[in-house]
Amino acid sequence: MSQHKLANILLEDSWQFYRAPAMYCNADAPVIPPRGYQSAWTLAGPGTFDFTTFFNALSTSKWLRYSNAREFYLHLELRGTACTYVQTRADTYTWTAEQLENTRRDIPANDAWTVLDIPLVHSNDVLVGFMLETQGEVFIRNSFYYTKLHDEQINTVELALCTTTFKNEDYILPNIELIKERIIQTDEPIAQHFTLHVIDNGRTLDARNIEQPHIHVHSNPNAGGAGGFARGMIEAMEQEPKATHVLLMDDDVNVSPESILRTFSLLSIVNDEYRDAFLSGAMMNLDIPNLRFEDVGFVASEGKYFPVKLEAYVDVLHDCVVNEAYLAPSPDEPYKADRATQAYAAWWYCAIPMHVIEKNGMPLPVFVRTDDVEYSLRARAKLMTMNGICVWHSPFEKRYNAAVERYQMTRNVLIGRFTTGMAPMSDFMGDMKRAFELELKKFNYTNAGLILDGFEDFLKGPSFIAEPGAAEAAYLSHLKSAEQLVDFEELREQALELGVDLDQVSSLVFDDDDFDVDHRGFRNRLEDNMSINGHKHARSGYTEPGSVGIINASGWLYPVDRIRKKEYLIAIDPVSKKGIIRKIDREKFKQLQDRFHRDMLEYRTNKDRLKKEYEAARETLTSVAFWKRYLGIE
Repeated sequence: MSQHKLANILLEDSWQFYRAPAMYCNADAPVIPPRGYQSAWTLAGPGTFDFTTFFNALSTSKWLRYSNAREFYLHLELRGTACTYVQTRADTYTWTAEQLENTRRDIPANDAWTVLDIPLVHSNDVLVGFMLETQGEVFIRNSFYYTKLHDEQINTVELALCTTTFKNEDYILPNIELIKERIIQTDEPIAQHFTLHVIDNGRTLDARNIEQPHIHVHSNPNAGGAGGFARGMIEAMEQEPKATHVLLMDDDVNVSPESILRTFSLLSIVNDEYRDAFLSGAMMNLDIPNLRFEDVGFVASEGKYFPVKLEAYVDVLHDCVVNEAYLAPSPDEPYKADRATQAYAAWWYCAIPMHVIEKNGMPLPVFVRTDDVEYSLRARAKLMTMNGICVWHSPFEKRYNAAVERYQMTRNVLIGRFTTGMAPMSDFMGDMKRAFELELKKFNYTNAGLILDGFEDFLKGPSFIAEPGAAEAAYLSHLKSAEQLVDFEELREQALELGVDLDQVSSLVFDDDDFDVDHRGFRNRLEDNMSINGHKHARSGYTEPGSVGIINASGWLYPVDRIRKKEYLIAIDPVSKKGIIRKIDREKFKQLQDRFHRDMLEYRTNKDRLKKEYEAARETLTSVAFWKRYLGIE
């Protein structure tokens, strides 16, 4: 049998560690990084150092479920004052790490390194870990969890990481350097079985200063995330040696290289049951680094995307346990069938077996948004997740883009549905209608028009998206035609003309606790919805002349109490410090409503024909040959 490393005991000199150290070690004394000649971290005791954490507990329940591992060991290298080791455990009822007293062992003071290989006790645990109680300073280095397996239980893995970037050097260049230093230039098993493909959609990277063995830069037309990841898949297929797995990762993320190491370790011993599974890395919040936002999403029956799990603060042990103990609901559970059957792995961090790509084909050429969702659902993928495999990404509320959320989303979910049958339980037409009416209720006639643009481009059939350059042109056009906000200074002056001092009402923009609160009675709710906030069939005096509502500009939000009966709305984006003043305009409303009804008539008339055309185009649109022509690859 041979030793197979599962996960390093991770202490890293990173912003994440300093912002949220309890994700790594829950201590009552300092944990100090190596300095100067010193190669080890210092546990600056006396103190207690608990490694039963998000990054440093071993998720035995997941390793047993996904992999061939059955027994687990801890390798420790310690030096310094006397200390005591004890194994810890946690299950679904655990809030603080439980110590296994029969595993306690005293480690005498030593100026030389003490090397320990300790079998770990496990039964019905979700996590196991360890704790060190030190009498003074203790140094720790080169420590990790491992298992022992026969050679035939270990898979050959060639991992290709593909990241797509568009003029985003501030993120992509540091990520390349980090991967080079912490993956490629190490003596870890992954080092000789790893390739980084950087897909340069902006064609701004200097490949000569980046490329080296195991790192390649590919100049690519701007075909969006779908085109960039498709190019990465093709390069991974054609590299030597051919990749066994493709790891897709956004460029605008902060990654811990240990996540990539653990990905490689898991794929190397994944069992037959999960051989075809996607490994979905979690999205952590870049502003709140201990907050796990999503690791698996699902397409809800009403047509929107949501995280499968509740948010988790992973510097809290109980949240770490719940994160790992979660089991997907049965399709038969009331109101949860969509969560059970329409779950997906997003491509901010997602590892896909190459044989699954070869079986299911390439992404659809939809530029951005829904390409990853459609692909997971098309492949009917099982999904794996694990604590400590993640990236940090800016939160969605800071990245609202109407060209994406109104034009791209409207178009792409319908393309996915008609081409591959994506999310059959979801009411995408109803969701489009609700989004359209929401924009009208908030007097955002411009972005309501984007929704109809997306719908109308879907109605053009698959030939529209099959044309090289059409997707980019459509996106850029709608980026320019989306509602344009003005700088806050200009907005402030405009608001004063309406009698509103914006400096006194910032809480209405930043505090969103009441965005979902609805104080209306049944009669008012019925009137608001039937009149679409006073645009039609409203009683006389419904709209209060000169009244002003102040709202957040994010299109997802429906601050109903703030918008009803208003003549003006001041929409503010607190992130960019921009905003706009909107006024109710019943003539624009009528034009958009008439256009919507014409589009719906065309849809009902041509629905069956469109479905046949999209289905017939599936094989072509998802083929390598199509994508090579589309991207101009010779």
